[in-house]
Amino acid sequence: MLRSIEVTAELVGLSRGDGFHNVHWQGRLAVHLDCFICERTDRTTFLERAEERAVCSSDDQRGKHFTAARIAAFDSTIEDERLRLRAIIDFWWTPFRDSKHDRPSIALTRAPWVRLHLGSYCGEHGESGETSIQSNMVRPVGLGCRHCDAMMATSVEAPTVRLLH
Repeated sequence: MLRSIEVTAELVGLSRGDGFHNVHWQGRLAVHLDCFICERTDRTTFLERAEERAVCSSDDQRGKHFTAARIAAFDSTIEDERLRLRAIIDFWWTPFRDSKHDRPSIALTRAPWVRLHLGSYCGEHGESGETSIQSNMVRPVGLGCRHCDAMMATSVEAPTVRLLH
């Protein structure tokens, strides 16, 4: 059956003026999902915006493989020095028993986790940069520019993963 999860995140304290770094969400992320193809639970699944399928990080003999998941919606907004993200991920799910740990799958994995990728641009050095945040980091997390060491933004709260249907 088709299931959907919502991923939300927010960064605060975006630099303005001379310290502006054009911090933005990139259209790729990683999330834990139970994979019915390799019949394993809590698999890190890699998704990219505009791709019709994702990649499961299965640790069985087959290794990484395609799975039926995609980013269905990706909305980023900036307001009052806050950068927000709302992404909807659609994925196919069916009940199974984990082939290694002999436990049942569930629609929203036992350990909801997400990694979100961000891009930036350092005007002082004329260089692009990338960083990421994930839900299991100790907060607050400061995101500094690797080129000029300026603080670009802060992740105060962990990104959330919520089952929609």
